[in-house]
Amino acid sequence: MITYEEQRHRALAGEGRWSELLGVYRQARAAAVVRGGEDWAGVETAPLGHLIAYAAPPELAVRLFDPDGGPGTAAGVADHDAGPLWEVLATRHSWLRLAPLLTPAPVRRLVAHTRVLIGEDLSYGAEPAPEGVPLLLEPWESAGWGEGARVREYLPSGGSCSALLTLPASREGLGPVTLPAPGARLRGQRATRALAALVGWADWAEVACVRGPAPQAVAQLAPGARVTGGYLSFAAAYPALVHAGVADRSHGSAHGRLALWRALAAMAGADGPDRAEVNALVARMRCFTWCDPADGLRHLHLAVEDPASGLSWAVGGSEEL
Repeated sequence: MITYEEQRHRALAGEGRWSELLGVYRQARAAAVVRGGEDWAGVETAPLGHLIAYAAPPELAVRLFDPDGGPGTAAGVADHDAGPLWEVLATRHSWLRLAPLLTPAPVRRLVAHTRVLIGEDLSYGAEPAPEGVPLLLEPWESAGWGEGARVREYLPSGGSCSALLTLPASREGLGPVTLPAPGARLRGQRATRALAALVGWADWAEVACVRGPAPQAVAQLAPGARVTGGYLSFAAAYPALVHAGVADRSHGSAHGRLALWRALAAMAGADGPDRAEVNALVARMRCFTWCDPADGLRHLHLAVEDPASGLSWAVGGSEEL
């Protein structure tokens, strides 16, 4: 049901009265902070924030995140409706338009990496990424999906469309595989912790590390000695891993990409997301996926093997929506 306030906001937007709408947003958010705190305010005022982030001119839309309105008036990185407000903004304008306007460093970082996922090459002169994650997509990052699937598709009046987290998406190319005995689990691996952080929001996902090939890691998680499975390229698995890092509506695809690069760097034994080290790892890595008869609508089954270290990691689980 559309309320009177929503009708008034849309009328103001239709008349291009964006400065007035921004003032309404700031007043409402500051009042909501007083009533329920920052987290409450971020959710309570997000529908209006979505409208501004989606449709306002970029010069005004970026001011959602500008603290010049006073305490409690600025949206933070966690403010979200159908998705984080910074991701809505990032889907609407190029980095060339946004870079001179965005001030808060956390928002700049996430917007920049969102634009990279959409397909922009920001390596030509943008400020260096503090973590070292490159500001352009590597070929293996762009090969596995179409541009439209990388980031949620936002709708003007609220809501969004996004791909389900599914790996494998079908049984095509897979066949019966007899698994070896499970490898012994290794504890305390930095890469295991990084992978667990990537999927940590999903209490249905489990991560295991073994010394041995990928099927021995799969055997730690698969329910039986035989599975329907097969090998695939890391590029084909990459989209599902990025989506695995999108914890909820307060997270965007940039969170998934950044977390995945941290995990890959840890697998490679690098101190941080070193581009050369990660590219070398991806080039030599072997990936295995499998089906589980009990898979829900969201599921992830992947094992990755690094022949150089002799280690393999498996991530698996499913959830009914």
